[in-house]
Amino acid sequence: MIRFILLLVAAALAVAQKNPHYASGRSTMVHLFEWKWDDIAAECERFLGPKKFGGVQVSPPNENLAIWSKNRPWWERYQPISYKLVTRSGNEQQFANMVRRCNNAGVRIYVDAVINHMTGTWGENVGTGGSTANFNQWHYPAVPYGRNDFNWPNCVISGNDYRCCPDRVRNCELSGLKDLNQGSEYVRTQIVNYMNRLISFGVAGFRIDAAKHMWPGDLRAIYNRLNNLNTNHGFPSGARPYIYQEVIDLGGEAVRREEYTPLAAVTEFKFGMELSRAFRGGNQLRWLSNWGPAWGLLASNDALTFIDNHDNQRGHGAGGSILTYKQAKQYKGAVAFMLAHPYGQPQLMSSFDFRDSEAGPPMDSRGNIVSPSINSDGSCGNGWICEHRWRQMYQMVAFRNVAGNNGVSNWWDNGSNQIAFCRGSQAFIAFNNDNRDLNQNLQTCLPAGTYCDVISGEKRNNRCTGKTITVGSNGRANIRIGANEFDMVLAIHRGSEVSIIKFEN
Repeated sequence: MIRFILLLVAAALAVAQKNPHYASGRSTMVHLFEWKWDDIAAECERFLGPKKFGGVQVSPPNENLAIWSKNRPWWERYQPISYKLVTRSGNEQQFANMVRRCNNAGVRIYVDAVINHMTGTWGENVGTGGSTANFNQWHYPAVPYGRNDFNWPNCVISGNDYRCCPDRVRNCELSGLKDLNQGSEYVRTQIVNYMNRLISFGVAGFRIDAAKHMWPGDLRAIYNRLNNLNTNHGFPSGARPYIYQEVIDLGGEAVRREEYTPLAAVTEFKFGMELSRAFRGGNQLRWLSNWGPAWGLLASNDALTFIDNHDNQRGHGAGGSILTYKQAKQYKGAVAFMLAHPYGQPQLMSSFDFRDSEAGPPMDSRGNIVSPSINSDGSCGNGWICEHRWRQMYQMVAFRNVAGNNGVSNWWDNGSNQIAFCRGSQAFIAFNNDNRDLNQNLQTCLPAGTYCDVISGEKRNNRCTGKTITVGSNGRANIRIGANEFDMVLAIHRGSEVSIIKFEN
């Protein structure tokens, strides 16, 4: 009986930790990769809050090794030297201020938590907060950690280990990074104290970096010791942190993502891989009619979904053919499908421009991150892409908010790469990835009236800046998307109408 009760408690905690606790009516987060805390706070207030984004994933906030020999690459953020809250993004006070301001704007903060390892071995050993380490002795005095806090004997993961040897994947070093022993009570306490400190500031949850390299039992012990979310930041009493774990599993590996779903959500890398393949033309869009677990994806509630993230857009972690901002038309189509379809918990990527896959964020001659500038048209400058500010992206965030919990209905396709569907009676979307025009009379499931297509433009002063769509009394409308149009998507929803026609019985 006691064992049964403990299993029920564990299951309840896992379900609780799959709730992102967005403010009411919000549904999507964005990863503001390498943004500074002050800039994120400002973006929450001026854009993300008003546009009804649900949350922001932020880069690791703890002190990392400053790697000048590689010109401050992006991945130095994933080489912790202590748990002090000092990075190029800002200090502890700036972090706490950012979380407060974003929560006040209705935007939740999710921290990228690097708890699997510390740094690699380098000839330079000064962190972003001034801490130092003795790498050859596994000594990190700013925590402090010593040799006994790491997995021993020392070993490094090889490529074949991923197919045969789960113990080596979890106990050996990932790319030479000093591998912490999360089975140690002392190590668990340092990690829990770090994460609980962030919860006290008002964060809503965590991305767990390199989760597949840690034992599920150790992670469960850590998650169970995390505090409830801080009610002073608008979270309900008893709310648990939302946790999504990085587990790259495309099949055939010794470590399986299903080992982690009983604990919390998991990053679904197959999602972006399959949608990228489809919108690149490798699979016909008509096959997406049963999108979800039938494609070998996780259960919807278990999945944090994305097209690209900071790793795979650079060819790491199920990369290669992943769509990114560099293939804008197809990328916007794939993201629109992600946000239009009810499967999973979606995350947008907001990038800085790069040609070298190792390049860090835009910075000045002293290595300081340069803030994104905001252009008169709302786009970003200073080397930042800011995909979340593209009209096609933030308008689809609104589409998803309006669609709510409604399922897919009235699926239509042309037997190839033209598809359309409704989300209940709330929203309608169509895609044309063919080399011929889409020109069809389709069921939109919406009340009769005139609607603004939210992809080609928006509703402004009760007028459309883009296409207008007229829906008849039977819910049908003529939908046209030219093969050579700038966007392959057309979308309308409740709230995008400029007039509603009422028919008397």
